[in-house]
Amino acid sequence: MKRIIKAYDFPIFIAVVLLCLFGLVMIYSSSMITAVSRYHQPVDFFFEKQKMAFIISFLAMIVTMILPYKMYKNKNFLILMMLGMAGVLLLLFIFGHTAGNATSWFKVGTKSIQPAEFSKLAIIIYLAAIYGKRQDRINSIDKAVIPPIFFLVFICFLIGIQPDYGTAAVIFLISSTMIISSGMSFKSIFKLSLITSIFVVIFVLGIIVTGNFSSIFSENKVSRFTGFADPFGQEGGDGYQLVNSLYAIGSGGLTGVGLGDSVQKYGYLPESHTDFIIAVIAEELGIFGVGFVLLTLGFIVLRGYMLSAKCKDPFGSLLLIGISSMIGIQVGINIGGATGLIPITGITLPFISYGGSSLLLLMLSMGIFQNVVMRMNLLEQKEKVISIPKDEIASAK
Repeated sequence: MKRIIKAYDFPIFIAVVLLCLFGLVMIYSSSMITAVSRYHQPVDFFFEKQKMAFIISFLAMIVTMILPYKMYKNKNFLILMMLGMAGVLLLLFIFGHTAGNATSWFKVGTKSIQPAEFSKLAIIIYLAAIYGKRQDRINSIDKAVIPPIFFLVFICFLIGIQPDYGTAAVIFLISSTMIISSGMSFKSIFKLSLITSIFVVIFVLGIIVTGNFSSIFSENKVSRFTGFADPFGQEGGDGYQLVNSLYAIGSGGLTGVGLGDSVQKYGYLPESHTDFIIAVIAEELGIFGVGFVLLTLGFIVLRGYMLSAKCKDPFGSLLLIGISSMIGIQVGINIGGATGLIPITGITLPFISYGGSSLLLLMLSMGIFQNVVMRMNLLEQKEKVISIPKDEIASAK
C-alpha cells in the first residue's frame, strides 16, 4: 500500500489542493457583495456552495485515483459514454434551464448542472482510447480519421446551438492538440482538417437556410465581439465588463489593494466570482497573486506534458496530454478574455472560479491523471527490479 501511495504525483496533488483552497478564499472575497446586493443572500452564500462542491469533487478525485484508468478504453464503456453524453445534451433542449441566453443547465432544486463541462472529459477519454488502441491504423481514413471526427463534430454541434461557443471552442482545441500528439501523419491531419472544414461549412449553411442565424448569433453573443473590438468606446454598453476588468487589473499594482478590498466587485464587475475572478485577484493581491495562480497552473500543465512523454502506454499518454491541454487552454481563454486579448467567452479559470460542475470535472480529470502516473511509476519500478542482475540481488542480501 505504501508503495502505491508513493507512486502518485504529490507535487501535482499539492498544487491542485492549493489552487482549490486559494479559489475558495477568492470566491468568498469576490462574491460577498454580489451575494447580498443581487441575490439577497448571506455574504458567504457562494463560498458555502463552492466549499460543498470542493468536498464532493475531492472525494470524486480520490475515487478516480483508485480506479484503473484502462477500464475507460473498454469498447462498451466508450459507446455507453458517448451515447449517454449525446443523449444528455439533447435532453437539455427539452428540460434545460436557460440563463444568459444559453440553455446549458439542468436545474435540480437549488443546484445547477452543466453537462457540457463533462463532455470535455468524455471527448478526451474517447480520443485517447481511439488513437491509443489504433496506433497501427492511425492513418486509416475509415478506422481512425472519420469516426472520431463524426462524434467530435456532433458533440460540438449540440453544445454550439445551446449556444455555448466557449465550451465548443475548448473541446475543438483539446481535440486538435490530442490529434496532433497522437502520432498521425501530417497527410492524415490535413485530410482531417479538410473533413472538419466541410462539416463546419454544412453547419453554417444549415443555420442560414433554416433561418436560425439570429437565434444562434444572438445580440448577447455579438455584443461580446463589439465590446472586445472597442471596449473604451462602449464603456457604458458592450465594453462595460471588459473595461472594469482592466481597471481592476491596472489598479492592483505589484502587491494589490489588500485581500477583501476590491472596489470593482461592488457591482462594477458583474461576474467577479466567475469569468473575471482573475481581475479581482489582480486588484486585491497584485502581480504576486496573479503570479502564484499562473505559475501553479503552468506547473500542472507543463508537468502533465512531461509525464506524458515518459508514459509508454499510448492511451495513458494521450489522457495526460488531453487533461493538461484542457487546463492550459481554459487558462489561456479565461485570461485572454479578462485582459481583452480575445472576446469574452464565459470560460472560467480552472480550480479558482466559482462553479460546481467545472470543479467536479477538473477533479475527476485529475484523479484519472494521478492514476495514469501511479501505474506508470509502478511499472517503472517493476522494470528496474527485473533488470537488476541476480548476483547484485544476492550480494545485497
